Amino acid sequence: MGDQYWLFVGITFVGMLIGSAVPMGILMGPMMCGIYLCYLQRNRNQPVEFGLLFKGFDYFVESLIATLIMMAVSLVIIVPAYAIFIVAFLGMMVETQGEPNPLAAMGLFSALYAVIIVLIIFVSLPFVFVYQLIVDRQLKAVPAVKASFRAVLANAFGLLGMMLVYSLISLVATCLCYVPAILFMPLAFGGFFLAYRNIFPEDEKELQS
Repeated sequence: MGDQYWLFVGITFVGMLIGSAVPMGILMGPMMCGIYLCYLQRNRNQPVEFGLLFKGFDYFVESLIATLIMMAVSLVIIVPAYAIFIVAFLGMMVETQGEPNPLAAMGLFSALYAVIIVLIIFVSLPFVFVYQLIVDRQLKAVPAVKASFRAVLANAFGLLGMMLVYSLISLVATCLCYVPAILFMPLAFGGFFLAYRNIFPEDEKELQS
């Protein structure tokens, strides 16, 4: 990013803010595409402007479909975890006659939080290249999801380690009043883009569905 670091801070912050503003991830897909369009432009040594972020809406339909697929997979995996927590909490309430031990309740909530974080990481990992593939290779949503899955499976350990480290840094940064997390966002997006470009080189032929 070099001298455009602060531009990318603005791009990633505004992109994630807009993407999170509407329920069901309706705008998250286009914003992710717009963010990666900026990184793609920078990677090609072409000028990057803030308005390029909104070119992600050119991929609205495919990015929305990809986002909905990811959300569906997340629900299938995460909802049972919540159900198990509720059953465990109700069981604890019954055993203590409606007055749960505060330490036990805190431990249960902490365990649930840790499990949810781990599940989110594992669910998100296979989709890590979907939006890059949509904007770079002009793939439809389903072929992009398939290609991302194959790439992640072939590079699982490295990408998992990368995501775990980034997630830990983001968690710590968020605890420090969010500002460090905002400053870290362009570095995280940049890291994932470099991983994408390493696996899918610029001169590689267009992927087949």
